[in-house]
Amino acid sequence: MAHDLIIRNGTIVDGTGKDSYRADIAIDGDKIVVIGDLSQETALREVDATGLTVTPGFIDLHTHLDAQIGWDPYMTSSSWHGVTTVLMGNCGVSFAPVAENDKVFLAEMMESVEDIPRQAILEGLDWDWKTYGEYLDSVEKLNPALNVVGMVGHCAVRYNVMGDRALSDEPATADELKKMSDIVAESIDGGAVGFSTSRILLHFVPDGRLVPGTLAPIDEYLAIADGMNAAGGGLFQSVNDFATKASHEYELLRSMAEACGDVLFSGGVGNGNDGRTNDTFSKFLDDTRASAGRITSAGQVRPSGSLCGLAQISPVKGKNWAAVMKLPTIADRVAALKDPAIRAGLVQEGKEKGLWYDANHIYPLGTAEFPDYSMENGQSVAALAAKAGVHPVEFVIDRLIASDGKELFNTWFFTRNVPGLPEFLNMDHTYPGLADTGAHAGQICDADSSTFYLSYWHRDKGIVTLPNAIRKLTKQAADVIGLKNRGTLEVGMYADINVFDTAKLEALHPEYVNDFPNGKGRLLVRSRGYAATIVNGKVVTEQGVHTGERPGRVIREFARA
Repeated sequence: MAHDLIIRNGTIVDGTGKDSYRADIAIDGDKIVVIGDLSQETALREVDATGLTVTPGFIDLHTHLDAQIGWDPYMTSSSWHGVTTVLMGNCGVSFAPVAENDKVFLAEMMESVEDIPRQAILEGLDWDWKTYGEYLDSVEKLNPALNVVGMVGHCAVRYNVMGDRALSDEPATADELKKMSDIVAESIDGGAVGFSTSRILLHFVPDGRLVPGTLAPIDEYLAIADGMNAAGGGLFQSVNDFATKASHEYELLRSMAEACGDVLFSGGVGNGNDGRTNDTFSKFLDDTRASAGRITSAGQVRPSGSLCGLAQISPVKGKNWAAVMKLPTIADRVAALKDPAIRAGLVQEGKEKGLWYDANHIYPLGTAEFPDYSMENGQSVAALAAKAGVHPVEFVIDRLIASDGKELFNTWFFTRNVPGLPEFLNMDHTYPGLADTGAHAGQICDADSSTFYLSYWHRDKGIVTLPNAIRKLTKQAADVIGLKNRGTLEVGMYADINVFDTAKLEALHPEYVNDFPNGKGRLLVRSRGYAATIVNGKVVTEQGVHTGERPGRVIREFARA
């Protein structure tokens, strides 16, 4: 009897960290059934992996696809970069629990925090839920292309219980703590993998106040941990305020590791001036895992923050530039830059105000076939303008005209400490990626983190072996969430699989498209080198093109630490 699918002649990197080996893989239904020499076996469909690498599907631990999945069940750009499972509900923001009168608040908060258009959220989702479990039911009906794991967000939970008081530093009452704990328990029972929070002083609601939970005391988190534990346990995810109260945040992380056993937080190497060093950071991870609970830090794989140009974020914040950005097309905006009178006004405004961010931390992506992220000896807009003998705004205008408005400029808000990245990425308990897919939609697109990690840090720089790189993207990530029977290529595991050419693997230039509800825009990024991505035994993409299959599942059962 023929198998459903055979992947033939591939070099298997199985996700465990072991050395690669040559073999075929047979799939029946949604499971791997045989690994070995299948030259005498037949299949209804075959994937020729000769000369290619075969790995488990990648697991993206930091996405905000909670809204986008409503109108984009293919979950782009994740699905173009080998991702087969996404974790949603990060940073404390989720769309459940929700009372009828709170939908607009949650949509406006998501727009303010994550740059997902409010109207797209309100019109692009069914809003046929109140509890988090019911939200997952609604996602399930969408038949997503990838597997989905969700977390309930602190912002929604706290606002549901405390109303407007949730936005202050006022502590919750004992009764309110009990209600929050009960809601989180209900959410875990309904299929949430855990609870997320934002404590970073960069997330605001539209009126300028910090999002609910930012200033919550540790006691509130411990009450929430009690709720997770009452329902069988859960993952605690956070983005922390290391900038102003690092010691307090480390105490919170350690306390939650002790209380609930599983912690995932946004760490990374920082900008080189925030007091964090790889040695102390690694020691904190090791000590916490040894004496408290399982903790993992997710960090970016390159400097990032925002892409400016003629798409959505203008190089200068001022009325002249705003008038140009209101023109309907990129071509119209380029034509305006070429007009001597308009250009003069733009240059003058740029000289008076400066670029929208420090020009020493803005880097052009270039116009070559692949984007240049300036990882080695990169020159900023400030340096390049000085070399050309012009003001940075003149340099940017000239580059935009030369590229017909297509070039983008990477603003390094975060992870400027590039020399510290190799050591961080090789730590035992770090995850390579803060993709933020689905968030900051018109500002940045780091959904290609997995591709960049493999192509740059493994292939080009050799700072990580392929078996270890794949282990971090697959088995280690699966362990963080507590996925069952996913994350490695072994008989009996779910068939979430990538087939790619390591030598050709590349992330392409980010593109700006207007494909959100109501024609709103976002950035997306495609890839090159993926021959096939398989989810639950079905080929979802082939040579970077969606096949139409949507076999993803909402995963609700997890193995807890």
